[in-house]
Amino acid sequence: MTGLFDLSGHVALVTGGNSGIGLGMARGLARSGADVAIWGTNTARNEAAAAELAAFGTRVRSWPCDVGDEDAVTAAFDGVVEHFGRVDSCFANAGIGGSGTRFVDTTLAEWRRVTRVDLDGAFLTLRAAARHMVDRGGGGVLVGTSSVSTVHGAPRNQAYAASKAGLTAIIKGVAVELARYGVTAHSIVAGWTETPLASGVLHDERFERAVMPRMPQRRWGTPDDFARLAVYLAGGAGGFHTGDEIVVDGAYSIF
Repeated sequence: MTGLFDLSGHVALVTGGNSGIGLGMARGLARSGADVAIWGTNTARNEAAAAELAAFGTRVRSWPCDVGDEDAVTAAFDGVVEHFGRVDSCFANAGIGGSGTRFVDTTLAEWRRVTRVDLDGAFLTLRAAARHMVDRGGGGVLVGTSSVSTVHGAPRNQAYAASKAGLTAIIKGVAVELARYGVTAHSIVAGWTETPLASGVLHDERFERAVMPRMPQRRWGTPDDFARLAVYLAGGAGGFHTGDEIVVDGAYSIF
């Protein structure tokens, strides 16, 4: 592949890259020539995703990693660098959903179960990548997967929404602080997308009847809707484009 979006020789890390939006982004990256490292907690899914991506002809490897565990993140990131030599772009995408508990009944333990992965995990991942990019020199790209739940009220899902809002804030601060090192940073604000995390809700008859009429494209998003965006961001084609909240929701938020 040649041209503006040729990622040959580029090394991308995608957390939560074994399914859903993460796998969609990883597909786009591998298809464009990037070598791809994926992290996930499900070893079988990791191996299946790595096998699928390797069919595009680039180097692909998976690591089991609980992003909420600082030591695990350090070890996995060191493993990626040892194997591939460097990391040029990092997509902090791993996340879990809430239990659907009413806010007044939400325990601190449940709050921390979600924020441990969705906020702390994103912080630990982005920090490891940022340290590497600053120390190595030559710039890099940091991307976090956020959510439209940061824009709209998220009943019974406040821990998730708060985590994603925090991630967006981290990205903005990183974009400013690390600009001098040639590092760009963006958050992808994802709308209703067919993923293992969301499909149960999306196909609930009452939910679909209430929400689908507000979807201008009359469909849910798919993981592959994030593939080209990942390639654009990883390749640094935007140059001066950094610190953005890029909404991918089929115009749901503005309808």
